[in-house]
Formats: sequence, structure tokens, C-alpha cells
Amino acid sequence: MKTKTIFLVAFLCMLIPFNGHAQDKNKKVTDENGREKLLGQVDKEAFLRDSFASWFAPQFEGFEVDQEEIKKFGKKLKKYEIVAFMGTWCGDSKREVPRFYKILEAAEFPIDQLKMVTVDNTKPNYKKSPNGEEEGLNIVKVPTFIFMKKGKEVNRIIESPVTSLEKDMTAILVEKDYVPNHSEVRLVPMD
Repeated sequence: MKTKTIFLVAFLCMLIPFNGHAQDKNKKVTDENGREKLLGQVDKEAFLRDSFASWFAPQFEGFEVDQEEIKKFGKKLKKYEIVAFMGTWCGDSKREVPRFYKILEAAEFPIDQLKMVTVDNTKPNYKKSPNGEEEGLNIVKVPTFIFMKKGKEVNRIIESPVTSLEKDMTAILVEKDYVPNHSEVRLVPMD
């Protein structure tokens, strides 16, 4: 009996750290004006709940994906990881992020290769996440979609696409001659 109890306690102790990390994902906070925002790493499900659904769902559902462009880069996209930064308080993010998710779904992108991070808009933490995922990545505008291959940044879409999300993705993934809006934001190599 004593062995079973020790085993059970040890097993439960092992679970505690995992549960603690799970609580960090999809973290919703309310600002001093009573507005909800997400902070830190999130998944699509976070955008389908609470006040976020009021802007995410219409943009996602109403967006028509350019299937011809998807055909150009779809297979190549699966060889990339994407790290994206956005603010649930930002108009550009509210427009582009739902569309980006719809494009990824149309391209059958493995969603576990996407890391979506929401950042803050308060003065001391402006464009920062609670866990510092933006550190060293030069995130000055949101949304920022960083396309990475083998741990190295290839290119990024900054704030809004130059032409369209799909055409910009084709330029990054196929043509390789893409210069993003706000090109003064330098690319940062990832180790």
C-alpha cells in the first residue's frame, strides 16, 4: 500500500509542471478600461471565444483565399516553421491574423509548426509578451509573421502584406525576392 501511495504522489508531482505551463497558453487579461486582451502564446481556439470571436470569426469566414497562389507555395510552406506576433488590441492584427489562419488551413499547413504570440500594448510592456518570446526578434510592428527554415529566419511579413498575404507568401517561399513593408526592420538570424 505504501509503494502505491508513493507512486501516486510521485506521478501527481510530475503532472504539476505540465499543468502550470498549459495555463500560460491562451492567457486572457482585462485592462484598466475593462477590455479583454490575450497575452503570450495562443492557438486559434483562443480567438473563437469571448470578445475575440467578434472580430476573428467575421474576418476568417468572410475571407476568400486565393487558391491559385496556394498552389504555388502550399507544398513548400510545410517545410517551414512560422513564428507570429500580434496584438488583440491592434486593428491590423485583427484583420490579418484570421486571414492568415485561413490561408494556413487552405494550404494544409501543420498547425504545430505555427507559434502565435500575442503582445501587450501598455507602456512598460509595449509589444512584449509575458514570456519574452519577442526578445532578439526586432518586433516593432504587429502583426509580424516570421518564416523560418531549419531555425533560421528566411523572411517576414510586417504589419500588412505588400500585395496580399498569399502573393507575399509566394514571393517569400518561391521567388525569394520579397521585401516587406517597413523594410527598415532588419531580419534577425535565429540560432
